[in-house]
Amino acid sequence: MVTTVSAIEPPQRKIRISTSGEDLLLRLCLIALAAFLVVALLLPIYTLLSKGVQDVDGNFVGLQNFIAYFNEPRVSVVFFNSLRISVVSTAITLLLAGTYAFALTHSRMPMRGFFRAVALVPLLTPSLLPGIALIYLFGNQGFFREFMFGYSLYGPIGIVIGEVFFTFPIALMIVLTSLLTIDRRLYEVAKTLRAGRLRSFFTVTLPAMKFGLSAAFFATFTKVFTDFGVPIVVGGSYPVLATDLYQKVIGGFDFQMGAVVGILLFIPAAIAFLIGHLLQRGRGAGIDGSAVIYIPEKSRGRDLACFIFCTAIAVAILGILLMAVLGSMFRLWPYNLSLSLASYNFSEHDSSGWGAYRNSLKLAGGTALFGTALIFFGAYLLERMPGARLLRAMIGFIAMVPLAMPGMVLGLSYIFFFNDPANPLGGIYGTMMILILSTVVHLYTVPHLTALTALKQIDPGIEAAGASLKVSRFSTFWRVILPVCLPTILRIASYLFMNSMTTISALVFLYSANSKVATISVLLMNDNAMLGPAAAMSVLIVATSAGVVSLQWLLMRGLLGRTQAWRGSER
Repeated sequence: MVTTVSAIEPPQRKIRISTSGEDLLLRLCLIALAAFLVVALLLPIYTLLSKGVQDVDGNFVGLQNFIAYFNEPRVSVVFFNSLRISVVSTAITLLLAGTYAFALTHSRMPMRGFFRAVALVPLLTPSLLPGIALIYLFGNQGFFREFMFGYSLYGPIGIVIGEVFFTFPIALMIVLTSLLTIDRRLYEVAKTLRAGRLRSFFTVTLPAMKFGLSAAFFATFTKVFTDFGVPIVVGGSYPVLATDLYQKVIGGFDFQMGAVVGILLFIPAAIAFLIGHLLQRGRGAGIDGSAVIYIPEKSRGRDLACFIFCTAIAVAILGILLMAVLGSMFRLWPYNLSLSLASYNFSEHDSSGWGAYRNSLKLAGGTALFGTALIFFGAYLLERMPGARLLRAMIGFIAMVPLAMPGMVLGLSYIFFFNDPANPLGGIYGTMMILILSTVVHLYTVPHLTALTALKQIDPGIEAAGASLKVSRFSTFWRVILPVCLPTILRIASYLFMNSMTTISALVFLYSANSKVATISVLLMNDNAMLGPAAAMSVLIVATSAGVVSLQWLLMRGLLGRTQAWRGSER
């Protein structure tokens, strides 16, 4: 008898990978980032939504506040005014920006670099500046008021002109990106099939532009619908939701109705953002990495037409800026047009004097330093930290919310949240700290996406190589990731600084006598009919923003030179 002895397999043992102290610290940092976004963004939004369904005593009243608001005779007028202005301004902006972008990418006209730089000038200006310049140009006593043909600047005409100036570079950059990704081979195929230029435009160029135009439409629409600066200067008696919100909160101290208007302002902006985001995702899925850059052939007629069009747009942009500069130097407009720097003596026109400008520098500097560190390191945690997928996904979603959040709505939500006596963080209300916090949150999304894009381009094996050499992840971050991403960090810091200098929407509800910034000073001086000093402060903001952009360009150029020199020595 043969006994068969079967091999008995040893029991399976679960292998547990121990979590290092460094991983625990990274997860704590991720939790801290999530807590920051919850406290600085989600809880204020929740408080705003709660105020919309409560009475003055804090009792739940459901939709009674909304019903009461819509029962006001002027409400439908205000809402449709906002909608009408947004649609008209967006349509004009897209027509101009689309044509301008086509001229930059599909013509061989001279001075394309100059035209591209001029088109970005409105990004350096506060939204109050175009309104002030338009008063000098086309107001009741403006230099070219006869070109209004009897119509008044103060109302929809002035708002539309100001919004087109203010949103033009935003639409241009989006459309320009879509045009730059068109594959040259498509035009070669069209030429082989003997398609004319007009047919090539409708069969190749326009289909390639549709995603960019759609995304630009929703981005521009959101910006116009929620903008406060242009309507408050040249809106006159033509009400829109943004000015209605300002009047209810600042003028009437009606915070319940203010919450209602804030929610109504937020909903269309959020819908437009979501649609635009979905369109951008659809566009990104169709981009071919092997596309060949299109270089247009010379055409005298087309190039001349593009040059004339771009010259007209550039003259209009620079003319508005120049008018603001001249307006700041008129001794007493419109009676004494001799030039003087008296308007820059802010101590005679504003109780805070130069303090408002210094506060803007503090705000912009604090936002750039704190915001850049927070946003870049937060993006690093989301992109490069292993594990915690659910938490990282949640943080990534929350980080997109500020892009759909109008600044005025965020500022109003901060009033409700941080001014609550029960809030232990209420001590920052009325200080520079809350201005920095609100500005960082308001501007969070774009730098966050910029940082993620840069980090995705770095080989993920760097951390693994560092771990194999027993180098800590923090050391790798400091010695490798930061130097490689330094150009991106400079762009983020410049973006935060520049936008902190020009923003007003969130700050208009949060500033105090000791923390008044330059844009608020412009608003108050304009309200007090001091147009010259308001123009002077606006010009000072533009000059500061331009200086920061120039400094960033010089630093980037120096970094590029170092990189090229290093690569040359390596060879």
